[in-house]
Amino acid sequence: MPTRELWLVRHGETPASRGHSLAGWSDVPLTEAGEEQARALRPVLEGEVYADVWSSDLSRAVRTARLAWGEPRQERRLREIDFGSLEGRHWPELEREHRKALERFEGFAPPGGETLERFRGRVVPFLDELAPGRHLLFTHGGVLRLLSREAGHDQFLPTGSLLVLDWDARRVLRRHDGPGAPPGPPGIAPGQTA
Repeated sequence: MPTRELWLVRHGETPASRGHSLAGWSDVPLTEAGEEQARALRPVLEGEVYADVWSSDLSRAVRTARLAWGEPRQERRLREIDFGSLEGRHWPELEREHRKALERFEGFAPPGGETLERFRGRVVPFLDELAPGRHLLFTHGGVLRLLSREAGHDQFLPTGSLLVLDWDARRVLRRHDGPGAPPGPPGIAPGQTA
């Protein structure tokens, strides 16, 4: 029975990710290190055959796709969560309730932004519409965390990382962290397969 295999790439480093600030729908560029992370993904992705190559329409994801693979099809539903009035805020400045909800990835409802339920309601239906086959998607940390949770793991992957899912079985197949990435949280270790 044909399945959908998702090769999910988190974009390279940005000034926001380096500075630990929230950049959901803010269109921030890659840093030089972020561009290097994207280029480092090319040998990991080459040699694979993809039914489609998709990217969030935000420039950090599009630029990562172009450096790591080539020209993607852009899709707004692959954007990061909309942090509303919390956009641009540094992690230590966030109210405790918002930090805790993001850490748990449950009950998060940013003022003027997108709840986790609405976020899931935009991302998951897009993936469910994909045809069987292998799909390469360049997206954001929140999207990867949401989808890893859908697959029974709770992982926040560093910039320039790859997570491969069997979407129909909701199972993690592989994880590859980019160069210079800090150790990830508990779950599937970098390079490990489920």
